[in-house]
Amino acid sequence: MGIQSTIAPTTDYAAIKAKQNAAWGAGDYSKVGVTLQITGEELAEAMDMRADSTILDVAAGNGNATLAFARRFCDVTSTDYVESLLEASGKRAQAEGLFVNYKVADAENLPFNDQSFDAVVSTFGVMFAPNQKQSAAELQRVVKAGGKIGMANWTPESFIGQLFKTIGKHVKPPAGVNSPAMWGNRDWIDQNFGTRCAVKSFRRKNFMFRYRSAEHFMEYFRTFYGPMQKAFEALDTEGQTSLRNDMMALIKRFDISTNDSLCISSEYAEIIVERR
Repeated sequence: MGIQSTIAPTTDYAAIKAKQNAAWGAGDYSKVGVTLQITGEELAEAMDMRADSTILDVAAGNGNATLAFARRFCDVTSTDYVESLLEASGKRAQAEGLFVNYKVADAENLPFNDQSFDAVVSTFGVMFAPNQKQSAAELQRVVKAGGKIGMANWTPESFIGQLFKTIGKHVKPPAGVNSPAMWGNRDWIDQNFGTRCAVKSFRRKNFMFRYRSAEHFMEYFRTFYGPMQKAFEALDTEGQTSLRNDMMALIKRFDISTNDSLCISSEYAEIIVERR
């Protein structure tokens, strides 16, 4: 059965993106993002691009996929609408002696010509763009015919998918915007990519969030993960306590650690589609 869109035609995406930009710029997402590096490496291996391929990383954040493809001698252009995240990625690239092209860009309006890249990639990035259909269309517009689009997206059933849902119960999400976890739903991918692309691979995988304890995870994310920081700031003391309690219960449900540390298993979809 298909996924029904709930997006209203009058949604003010510009205002939503302005708030999102402030949220992602709060804290220091690079400290969270760098822990996800393995997902960029695995996507780069799965896509099997030749050296010197032109790669566009959309909503690249602090550069996990960017660096993974640059390490494989691809010609990478890394984009995000949060300049500070690109700067953090640039420092990582410089430390490794990697050359990357960086450009501030909106995933919903990419400043590139049609069919400009051999491949377009995004790891836990483009899924957060509020106008989901438009950003999906942009990925397909800028990739060459016969080229690949590779993504790593949290699924609705995952820990992060459920975390979005939990936060949304306490802080109402913007009107007319669907959950980012829709990008991890196979039906949604088929609907938004199936006309112009062939889905070559849709693999459900698991990323392990490893922290000292549930309390350590909460402190770390409240400090460095901007969207969570902003969610707590939007609540009074009672509301913050309620959100924290619900999050701790969610963490307990997904914790698979066999010792006194924390290991949260969060499912994501590794997706590769080919542009017709």
